[in-house]
Amino acid sequence: MFQGLTEKLTAAFKSFRGKGKITEKDVKAGMREIRLALLEADVNYKVVKDFVNNITERAVGAEVLESLVPSQQIVKIVNEELTALMGTTHAKLAVSPKPPTVIMLCGLQGAGKTTHCAKLAGLLKKDGKRPLLVACDVYRPAAIKQLEVVGEQVGVPVFKIEGNNNPVAIAAAGVEYAQKNDLNTVFIDTAGRLEIDEILMKELRDIKDSVHPHEILLVVDAMLGQDAVNVAETFNNQLDISGVILTKLDGDTRGGAALSVRYVTQKPIKYVGVGEKLDAIEPFHPDRMASRILGMGDVLSLIEKAEQQYDAKKAAELEEKIRASEFTLDDFMDQFRQIKNLGSMEQIMGMLPGMNTAAMKDVKFDERALDRTEAIIKSMTPLERRKPNIIDMSRKRRIALGSGNSVDDVNRLLKQFEQIKKLMKQMTGGNMGAMQGMMPGFNRSKSRGKSKNRRRFRR
Repeated sequence: MFQGLTEKLTAAFKSFRGKGKITEKDVKAGMREIRLALLEADVNYKVVKDFVNNITERAVGAEVLESLVPSQQIVKIVNEELTALMGTTHAKLAVSPKPPTVIMLCGLQGAGKTTHCAKLAGLLKKDGKRPLLVACDVYRPAAIKQLEVVGEQVGVPVFKIEGNNNPVAIAAAGVEYAQKNDLNTVFIDTAGRLEIDEILMKELRDIKDSVHPHEILLVVDAMLGQDAVNVAETFNNQLDISGVILTKLDGDTRGGAALSVRYVTQKPIKYVGVGEKLDAIEPFHPDRMASRILGMGDVLSLIEKAEQQYDAKKAAELEEKIRASEFTLDDFMDQFRQIKNLGSMEQIMGMLPGMNTAAMKDVKFDERALDRTEAIIKSMTPLERRKPNIIDMSRKRRIALGSGNSVDDVNRLLKQFEQIKKLMKQMTGGNMGAMQGMMPGFNRSKSRGKSKNRRRFRR
């Protein structure tokens, strides 16, 4: 999402590098580049103005001009100001001392309220909460059915009242149902409109007055750009929201909403939607997002993602198999499944520090490569998976045909398996060169003259 902004900010910082001393003129020239980068990223003009002024004020002071490495000081200042702009620290959800905690979601139609009701409920369920979804969108066709479907997928019950078209009464009854059934968190899915109108706002105010929610979360589509700021400002003025869920942060957008919404509303972004799957929701950490924008990666979020997929029992079993030289193609496939669960390769690579986003533009990740790997392994017999050394040319042809791949693909997979098996046995660690050839689907295309040659890199 922030690739364009990251590239332009990196280019702006380059003008400071290599200079033993930076003048006020140098700072102002660099700030012009940063201002243009933010405006092109669709950041609100007033936000850009105040942000650049804050950086300039600090950058022309002794903190930078008298620093031994002024370029690093400027990057540090921009990082700190970006973090402050987006809220400084992660804002957690309020929890009522007397259950249930009532969380009301509101926003325009199409922002993702219903889906993010389920996403958030599923996330809290993993933390030991007992959530309930309340269907108060009585206008949009199939809205209640959609809530039931996503609720079932995350294992959370849905409260509805057949034939009742009064969302205020449904919300109140849903909270009462939660109290009687020992459900400690209530998510109220409200109706949206294609545009803001007084009828919608009155209905939302009536629900608020009826159930007194502990949180009012505005669901905002990041793809709206500047309009996201106007939507957030209006809802905040009418409802006094407590926080924001920013959706579609994985989309092809300029990212201005993430930098503007918090500044305009003075209400924190609490969660971000980063994909279509029901587990594709993350707590919003301003400091980590600032690091991503500046191309510094986000290792903490990557570690947290990995920990969610980590199974201590399986890891111990795998270690024993490696020690006993019993690592099989089934184990190999299981490892790739865990990688898939971390998210797309673009998301994973974007969290790695020092990743050159300009160079990454030429990198093409074939996400289907993991699916092809799984298809090839599934086309093998149990004996072939345990003892791949018995796979001769005849078997390779059968496996290739059964999986819809070529014999070359089968050979490549078997070679990768042997390389990983050796590497795991050696357990050398830290040698990234030795990891080449390990990751399917990592391609880089480069242009040379008028022809384009594709070269495959494997990690």
